[in-house]
Parts: sequence; C-alpha cells; structure tokens
Amino acid sequence: MAALARLDLLVDWERRARGRADREEKAWMRQTLEPARDLVQRLGAPQTRLRCIHLAGTKGKGSVASLIAVGLRRSGARVGVYASPHVESIHERLRIDGQPVGEEVLTAALTRALDAREGAVRESSAATEATWFDVLTAAALLVLAEAEVDWAVVECGLGGRLDSTNVIRSEVAVLTNVDLEHTEVLGPTRAAIALEKAGIIEPGSVVVSSVGLPEDDAARVVAREAVRVGARLVTVNPAPELSLEERNVALARAALAQLGLPDALEPGAVSEARLPGRLEKRWAGAVPVVLDGAHVPRSLDLVLRDLQADSELHGAPTVILGMGRDKDVEGLLKVLEGRVDRVLCTSLGTGPVLSPEALCERARSRGLPAEVAPDPATALAMALQSDRTSPWVLVTGSLHLIGDLRGKLAASRNAGC
Repeated sequence: MAALARLDLLVDWERRARGRADREEKAWMRQTLEPARDLVQRLGAPQTRLRCIHLAGTKGKGSVASLIAVGLRRSGARVGVYASPHVESIHERLRIDGQPVGEEVLTAALTRALDAREGAVRESSAATEATWFDVLTAAALLVLAEAEVDWAVVECGLGGRLDSTNVIRSEVAVLTNVDLEHTEVLGPTRAAIALEKAGIIEPGSVVVSSVGLPEDDAARVVAREAVRVGARLVTVNPAPELSLEERNVALARAALAQLGLPDALEPGAVSEARLPGRLEKRWAGAVPVVLDGAHVPRSLDLVLRDLQADSELHGAPTVILGMGRDKDVEGLLKVLEGRVDRVLCTSLGTGPVLSPEALCERARSRGLPAEVAPDPATALAMALQSDRTSPWVLVTGSLHLIGDLRGKLAASRNAGC
C-alpha cells in the first residue's frame, strides 16, 4: 500500500545499526522522546483517550501481552494490542479483540500520521525527526483510540524510557526480565538496562516485575524506581523448573490480578494467546521445524530445555542461526555447545546483522560443527537434505529470520512445504 511505501522511506532502527560504536553507520539512535510526543499531539493526543498496560523486557513481553489481552477479553473487555516486531506482516503488530486490523484502517491511520509528520517538517517542529517506529506507533494509538477499546496493551519496541511507546500513560507496567542486549543503546550492565526499562513506570501505577530475585542488581533498580515515582511493586518469581510458557502465564496472571481478574486465564488461555515464532512448531514434510526468536543466552537455554519434553522431537537438532551484531554471540553459541547436531549460520543480508561467515567462524572457534548458508532458504534446504543426521530443525536467533522462513513451512505434518 502507498502508506507503507511512504513509511519505509523513514529511518527504521529495527533495520539499522543503532550505536556510536558501530562505525559502519553514520548515525545513531536519538536520545529524546520529543519527536514522538510532538507527532501524537498533532494527531489530537489519542494516547490520552486510552487505558493502557505497558510492557517492557528482554524476552517474553509479546507472549505476556497476548496472554493479558486474552484475559481481558474473557472478562468482556474490548482490547487492543500494539506489539513489535512482526514476523511476516506489519498487520501482526496491531490487533483488536485478537484480530489484526484491516488494511484500510491501518492505511488511513498511517496516512494521517505521515501527513502530520510532513506538517512538522514544514514548521520545523520536533516531529520532523519522527522515525518509522514513531509514525507507526502514533498511527497505532490513533486506531486504538478511535476503536474505543477498553484497554490498550502496548509492548515497547526497544528499552522503555526513550521508546516511542512511552508517550502513553499506563495504569499497569509489566517488566518481564532483563538480559544483556542492545548494550550500545541501553547500557553495558543489567542494572543499566533495567533502569531504561523501568522508565515506563508511572507515578501512582502498579508495576508487575519478574526481573529477578530481590538481591539481584537489576531487581534492586526496579524496586528503587518504583519507590522514586510512587508506584506499587508486585514481584513475581516463578519457580526455576517452570517452562517458558508457565513463566509467562504466571506473570500475565499477576498483572490481571491487579485489575481484579485473577482467574481470567483459566482454562485454555495459552493456546488462545500463541504468537508466531515463539516455540512454534511447523513442518517440512515429516520433519518438525521449531521456530523461536530467542536472542539472548538465557532464553535460548530455556527454549532448548523446554523442547526436550516434546515427544515429537528426538535427538539433537540442526540449528539454523542468524543474529544481529548487537547480540551476545559468544553467550548464544555457548548455550548450543553439546546440544546440537550442527549449526547452519545464515543471514537475511540486510541491516545490522552478523554475516554468515563471521558467525560460522565464531561457532567453529567454540568447537561447534558449523557451516555457512548464504541465505535462509539455502539454510533450510541444507537442513533438510537427504543425508541429514538430525531428525528435527530449530530456527532461532532472530524473529526477522523466522519471518523469512515461516511461509515456506507447513502448519501440519506431511502437508508439504
């Protein structure tokens, strides 16, 4: 659509290197919310007409957001969700009552947001610098406000304090966890990253956090920020033996309890809330292919642990791996040691990604059986070749990588690919 073509002319930090340390890029992410604030004001401040739940965290926030939305819908509420990134279609990012908004609705809102940005350019106001994500966020808030949803469940794109979504004012903030990622933007330690993510906590609100145990540095930061702004902190520490899904449910249930809905997720909410690319099993003929966008070591470790319990997955997988240059490459590769048959290193070839050759070299230096696959389609073909020794495939490291391959796989066994 024409609006998307206009949108794609803007700076998209999901597809670019973001930090000053990356000398291949001449720009870095700005350090102010003013362009986003100016843009939503030009659209009539739609965020002020919304009751919001705001989510930040390294991993799991999309799944927790979806679970919270399911719980709210079960209570009879009309619920909008704004999430990122998408796997295959931009329409995945904006859902009302569980369904992606239609192209006509999204096009109209994007056009208004883009026109507002052009007005800012003419007047040289702050929204002149509005990015791809600023404009999409403003359009999403406009759609949700005009749909008169009872609740807007909003997921941060990156960080929290300076994320475009932080133009909203939330009644409940949810912090899923904190691991080292985007360190060139968010800071070099978990405590520094926690401070950025805790920037979504509003005065007088409730913050539901599973960032860590009380003695954890990052958890201390969250607790201190809650006290500083006058928010009430609810801490959730799921038992270590719980699966990823069980941890997400525990956190979503705690958030819903703050809204007087402690039992809204019983029963069957997990299947209703499933998202593409999160522990998703698809098929290439009779070969199971699991898609999960884990991009930090702790998450990948939990994914591999959880998949051991799947009766359809036997032995060590072939892993199709691609990741951004800003990820903890060594940490992710260490998690794979001794747990995989081989690693096929690949890349979409665009944006701030690690090249297949560089990733393969680092994998081999750790003793992993690794091969270069120049693109995702080649990687999938290599994983499925007739002389393979692994009975299943795991695609991981990047939701963008998963989005490229997902459409090539079937939703059920023996359906072809």
